[in-house]
Amino acid sequence: MYNKVSICGVDTSKLPILKESEKMELLKKARQGNKYARESLINGNLRLVLSVIKRFTGRGENLDDLFQVGCIGLIKSIDNFDISQNVRFSTYAVPMIIGEIRRYLRDNNLIRVSRSIKDTAYRAMQVKEMLTQKGVTEPTVSDIAKELELPIEDVVIALESIVSPMSIYDPVYSDGGDTIYVLDQLGDNNDDKNWLQEIAFRDAIENLSEREKHILSLRFMRGMTQMEVSEEIGISQAQVSRLEKGAIDKIKS
Repeated sequence: MYNKVSICGVDTSKLPILKESEKMELLKKARQGNKYARESLINGNLRLVLSVIKRFTGRGENLDDLFQVGCIGLIKSIDNFDISQNVRFSTYAVPMIIGEIRRYLRDNNLIRVSRSIKDTAYRAMQVKEMLTQKGVTEPTVSDIAKELELPIEDVVIALESIVSPMSIYDPVYSDGGDTIYVLDQLGDNNDDKNWLQEIAFRDAIENLSEREKHILSLRFMRGMTQMEVSEEIGISQAQVSRLEKGAIDKIKS
């Protein structure tokens, strides 16, 4: 995907590469209001944006969208870079571009997830990449959790939170003929399993005493409280609670 010639209408094969000295010179001119210098800086650093968005593969995000967001981070870097500091422009720009993309991913998910959980997920992914570089073939969740000093459950939940939701119309399998979609694998009320469960449930109800059936009917069909049921049938609330629990336990077993 990243070998494509065009992204957002930009021919990546023709993107210029600027030397650090050229960047500094253009930055000085841009500070003086030279719009051509600012545009040249943007075009001369688009390859930097491309290199950054490679870090965000496998998330189902549209590359053109990520590229545009990355360009916003690049422009912010150009506008805020302090040329008096002895720092390479790319050293300053890369974190700015990454930050802009992460904000986009955080704020534009279909499912809203808290920022703290997403931050944990991104830290977990960084740790996974670090462990992989150290020679760990496929770091486990336990390895990542140990490195982050967090419970395994927290890491699992965080990583699951950034997985893109699946559409029921996503294809699951195709052999060149009919395509099977997620929708085709979902059950419905006509499934044999549901019929069997309903039969088992009816049998369980039939095995209850008349009093137990009456209590469950008042509680769950008519929505009465245990106190109201006790007044209705003339027993204590404690007895209603005991009989209700016993009936439910019979059904479960």
